[in-house]
Amino acid sequence: MSARRTLLVPAALVGVLLAVSGCGPDDPSGPGPAQAATGTPAAAPTGGPASAPVSAPATAPSGAATAATTAPGAAAPKATAPAAPTAAAPGGGGADDAYAYTHPCDPKDLTLRVTARPEAPTQRVIEVHNQGAHSCGLSYFPLVTVGDSHSADRAKDIRPLVPGGLGGPPAYPVGAGRTAFAVIDLNPGGGSAASAAGVDELNVVADGDHMPAAETRNFPLGPGAKARAPKLGLYRPTVADAVASAATADQRQG
Repeated sequence: MSARRTLLVPAALVGVLLAVSGCGPDDPSGPGPAQAATGTPAAAPTGGPASAPVSAPATAPSGAATAATTAPGAAAPKATAPAAPTAAAPGGGGADDAYAYTHPCDPKDLTLRVTARPEAPTQRVIEVHNQGAHSCGLSYFPLVTVGDSHSADRAKDIRPLVPGGLGGPPAYPVGAGRTAFAVIDLNPGGGSAASAAGVDELNVVADGDHMPAAETRNFPLGPGAKARAPKLGLYRPTVADAVASAATADQRQG
């Protein structure tokens, strides 16, 4: 009978075999050095419990914009442009001539005042302000007379000269919130000869074509006022233009 031989494997060789087979005392399911460095998640060990699925919240957080869902192959929805503002009604402001020519000014929509010109003591500025919501029409010039406030007989009141060659209506449009100016020069020549005596008042109707005499407003001229062949200009948008118009007055009012 032959003797039984015992196979002795060196310890160093055992370590090599273990390393090659992947077995060892460490947990094989843990991440290797590359995984730990890159953050790549390690694969779940075979046969281990499956990870629980993570459900997305059913409702978007408050204040978050919600994206529109578009079917595959369909065109993306177009944004709707905001509606344009509604245009203002005609005559609602500014100088709408067409509206003003067919709508004479209502006296209750007007304010009327008379002021002196320091640089021209013989001149007075007549201001008609439209405080209404729409444009309106005035006559070419205000109806003006110069007289004695203490006299019962107004037939002696003086009517100034006005520019001629005006033609017929329409006359002067004044926009909502705007002012029309007219200037009267009581004594264009500057002399004192043949001046009317007792003159102390300017009588004004803003629109002599459409307003009754009851709408006359009286403005004191102050002591020592003189009137000699006074001249009245047309309504104009500025005082300077009204002064230039008064200088052209050459026709007596009818």
